[in-house]
Amino acid sequence: MRVLGIETSCDETGVAIYDSQAGLLAHALYSQVKVHAEYGGVVPELASRDHVRKLLPMIRQLLAEAACDPSAIDGVAYTAGPGLIGALMVGGAVGRSLAYAWDVPAIGVHHMEGHLLAPMLEAQPPAFPFVALLVSGGHTQLVLVEGIGRYEILGESLDDAAGEAFDKVAKMLDLDYPGGPRIAKLAERGDPERFVFPRPMTDRPGLDFSFSGLKTYVLNTVAQQRGDDVLPDEQTMADIACAFQSAVVDTLVIKCRRALEQTGLRVLVMAGGVSANVVLRKRLTETLGKLGASVFYARNEFCTDNGAMIAYAGCQRLLAGQCDDLSIHAQPRWPMDSLPPLEESGST
Repeated sequence: MRVLGIETSCDETGVAIYDSQAGLLAHALYSQVKVHAEYGGVVPELASRDHVRKLLPMIRQLLAEAACDPSAIDGVAYTAGPGLIGALMVGGAVGRSLAYAWDVPAIGVHHMEGHLLAPMLEAQPPAFPFVALLVSGGHTQLVLVEGIGRYEILGESLDDAAGEAFDKVAKMLDLDYPGGPRIAKLAERGDPERFVFPRPMTDRPGLDFSFSGLKTYVLNTVAQQRGDDVLPDEQTMADIACAFQSAVVDTLVIKCRRALEQTGLRVLVMAGGVSANVVLRKRLTETLGKLGASVFYARNEFCTDNGAMIAYAGCQRLLAGQCDDLSIHAQPRWPMDSLPPLEESGST
């Protein structure tokens, strides 16, 4: 089966063609970072308008690059949620319309399921069951994964997601959007011994996360170090960035270790934009390696939002006989553990 995947949940337009036999045939991604950078974050209306402008030309170009005629497409998968409602509607309207015009089935894909399954696109994918750490701008979750659609939420953020905390701390340090890569770059020059920030919720049992208190701690530290309405010097900001990143990484690593010990599993899959963080990857590999555990993650281009993960996830469900009706599905909030397993065929 050959599936066109469309991702428009937030500020990146992603398209891809995945073949169940040949694998990923082609993919393309357009980032709206420049559009939103001057506002310090995503402006939903601007995101929707940019998806409208970019999506169809990108699909045409993708089909040409893959030397794939529309008649060779067997299904269409689009992100149905969670995400910004306007952005979701753009992808849903285009995806559902193309499927209708091409007389093929369409399916709305859960955005976080796409992230969770992104490592399956690699040459050596993980085998079920495993524990997944989904860590992005909007989500921080630990999930027990027994198979596609067989998910149990073990823990999640009670407030800000890790990626959201990175973006907000970046604003405090007057860094450009998106904050994650900027913080990581600045932290490379930081002194890891100068500041020590709290590791939230690691002093109690459980697998939930909370980063709002850490964010406030950083804000207070910046205020203490700054002069008269002037940001701290560059080295101090690097030291703060280093301390903040270390606190987030340590918190995630501690919770992942607990999750593996609690479930008895020895495979961790890390997905989402923050999974591209080099320090996080290194610490997880080192710490969990001592437990005899393996860590899997997607290549960097598939850590952030992309069409390939949606094409893959949609293909698996279409192969299992699941598809949507003629409605356009868009769910800004959508619990992942409400998804049906592949064994249950029918509409999603």
